[in-house]
Amino acid sequence: MTVHSKFPNLETDRLILRNVGNEDIDFIYRHFSNEKVCEFLYDEEWFTTRNEATEFVEWNSNPEEKGFNRWILVEKNDQQKIGTCGFDSWDRTNHIAEIGYDLWYEYWGQGYMKEGLKIAIESGFNNMALNRINAFVALENINSIKLLEKLGFKNEGVYRDKHLFRGKYYDHYSFSLLKRDWNQFKG
Repeated sequence: MTVHSKFPNLETDRLILRNVGNEDIDFIYRHFSNEKVCEFLYDEEWFTTRNEATEFVEWNSNPEEKGFNRWILVEKNDQQKIGTCGFDSWDRTNHIAEIGYDLWYEYWGQGYMKEGLKIAIESGFNNMALNRINAFVALENINSIKLLEKLGFKNEGVYRDKHLFRGKYYDHYSFSLLKRDWNQFKG
């Protein structure tokens, strides 16, 4: 009997999405210590040591066991690692998970994250049997808000004081995408 992977490696026209591994520690450190990449990521402090990147990789290892993951987005042409995305907060009873994502700033505005999220969303609905995907976005993160809307997510309002970051609370928009909406949306 073959066990069906909940978090398989994925592929699009321009990207490979593969689960994070030890070979990604340097990228993860560079990525999550960058001020531009982390500007609206209020759920965790920016990395200041390579050890934090190692802990991130360890935390996201064995996704099948743990029930959450992080894919590295690898650009096919030059094999550059350009971002991450993945699922966490998986409520298996109610078939809900939260999606998170981030992209190296030199690749912003080129459709890479939309391309990566489309296949990740598809995987969530098909491989994890999700019915609802949540996404939380800082109110000031206009590009991320536009991206979620382009993917058919609905803004359900403001989740007040979602994250305490450096002594200040930050509100976030609460977005959701239901499987039935995605099936209609993708046509």
